[in-house]
This record gives sequence, structure tokens and C-alpha cells, in this order.
Amino acid sequence: MATQTKQVTDFGTDLHLDGGWQQYWLGFLRLVVGWWFFHSGFTKLLADGLSYTYGPVYLKGMTGTALGPIPVWMGENLAWAIEPGVPVFETLIGLGLMAGVLTRLACAGGVFFMTLFWVGNADFGHGLVNGDLMGLLLFLTLGILAAGRYYGLDAYIEKTEFVRTHPRLRYLLG
Repeated sequence: MATQTKQVTDFGTDLHLDGGWQQYWLGFLRLVVGWWFFHSGFTKLLADGLSYTYGPVYLKGMTGTALGPIPVWMGENLAWAIEPGVPVFETLIGLGLMAGVLTRLACAGGVFFMTLFWVGNADFGHGLVNGDLMGLLLFLTLGILAAGRYYGLDAYIEKTEFVRTHPRLRYLLG
């Protein structure tokens, strides 16, 4: 008994989900999310340089959120790191995603940022699902599915002798 594993449309496109379509989609999604964060960080660098003062102000304003006093403490005591860190790390996360380099590490940074944004921005008037949660889920998805291996430089880096001799590095790549 023979079964057909591919679904072919009238114009000859393979729609089976173990081929290239999801690879193209993950590569495209990685580029779009990378551009989103790169643009956000780079415009902050252009406007404020390494003195992005809104970061600490934003954290100090999170008094009534689920995170409680933690972000307020961060805004009051870590402003020296947050002011340059927000635009620099947003830019680096975006560049890493667009190039597909250290993709999982970049996604972990994106998850951290989006978690702070989700908890800090949301009044949850429309429930828990909002744009910040969607960004958080995008970063999680790209990291879990190792999107840097699809049309990214991580695919080449993983083939190097250095990564073969240190296989744990693959947890940061992909």
C-alpha cells in the first residue's frame, strides 16, 4: 500500500511541513524580530547615545506591578548600567538575530527584555495577552526552534572544530 507524503497544488508547490517552508518562515521571522530590536536599540543610540535615561525612569515607575520592588530597586541602583545597557543590548540582540549568530543567547536576552516590558507595561485590562507577550513568545519560539540554523551563521559556526570539541556551545547557537 502506497501513501502520498506530499501535497502538491496546481502550481507545483510542496506544502508538506518537513521540507523548506518552515525553514524559510523561521529565517524570515528571525530577520523581522531582529530588525524590530535592532531598530529599537539603534534609534535610542542615535538619539541619546549611551545615556538612555528613560530606562531607569521606566523601572522606577513599575511600583504597582507583579514584580513589586525589584524593578524599582533596579531603576534606583542600577541606572549606571541600564542607561547604556538598554540601547546597546537591544542593538546587539537585533544584530545577532538578523545575522543568525548566537541566536539562542540573543533570544534569551529578548525574553528577558520582553518579560520586563510585559509585566511593566501591562495593566492587563484586556487580559494577559498583549503585544509584549507576543514579542516574548516570538523570542521563545525562535530560541526553542534554533532559528539561527536556518539561513543564519550559526549553521556554519556549529560545524567548526571548536564547537565540535565544546558541544555545550550549541546551547547558545542555533
